[in-house]
Amino acid sequence: MKIATWNVNSLSVRLPQVLDWLQANPVDALGLQELKLTDDKFPHMAFEEAGYKAVSHGQKTYNGVAWITRDTARDVVRNIPGLEDEQARIIASTIDTPSGEVRLINGYFVNGQEPGSDKFAYKMRWLDALHEWVKSEMARHPRLVLVGDFNVAPEDRDSYDPVGLKDTIHHTVQERAHFQGLLQLGLSDAFRMFEQPEKSFSWWDYRMLGFQKNRGLRIDHILVSDALKGSVSACVVDRQPRKNKQPSDHAPVVMTLG
Repeated sequence: MKIATWNVNSLSVRLPQVLDWLQANPVDALGLQELKLTDDKFPHMAFEEAGYKAVSHGQKTYNGVAWITRDTARDVVRNIPGLEDEQARIIASTIDTPSGEVRLINGYFVNGQEPGSDKFAYKMRWLDALHEWVKSEMARHPRLVLVGDFNVAPEDRDSYDPVGLKDTIHHTVQERAHFQGLLQLGLSDAFRMFEQPEKSFSWWDYRMLGFQKNRGLRIDHILVSDALKGSVSACVVDRQPRKNKQPSDHAPVVMTLG
């Protein structure tokens, strides 16, 4: 079983790339972020023709998340229960597998702009609410996977310039503490369960030849609960789509179970 996450930075622009990628990489579940379209504009038919079903939580121009799955998703939740939030950032669903149900949570985490800003304060509130909700979800669903664009580089090795970018957005002590807090709930960073090449990133700025010079960040993550940890056999960043014409600035991250 394969589960992937990909910030596509506009599904209307990147839909052909996503469909091509799914044909070449037939994963069982793909979490998409930054759809940048409303639910009535979501291309359900295109995914159905490719053999997938989709549930979405969209928003005009900004944000938006979806699960693309082989099997029908159920018990869908949109946004963090109890948190007043106009931004479409969370979608959760459950799928059935031969070894039991798996709870899937997909998030487009708040960027935060810069420490000390109102947007950073919003990020901290959002992360606090996420932590408590994920904790309760794990109590109900021991087999749980949390994926998405976390907008956090958890460690210095997840940044192309950890010294120059120290304490800037994605690198702050507060953001990294929230990431560690999720791990302390009993989740594991699937990518770091395996030996990986140095300077492995999932996002590269469009400007200043960011991808060509590998000036990137690892901010797209897949976290797995203890009940699934023993089944994880691989986790990789697929850099190929970042080489496409008009690519997303993010690359897919793919985890294999079993």
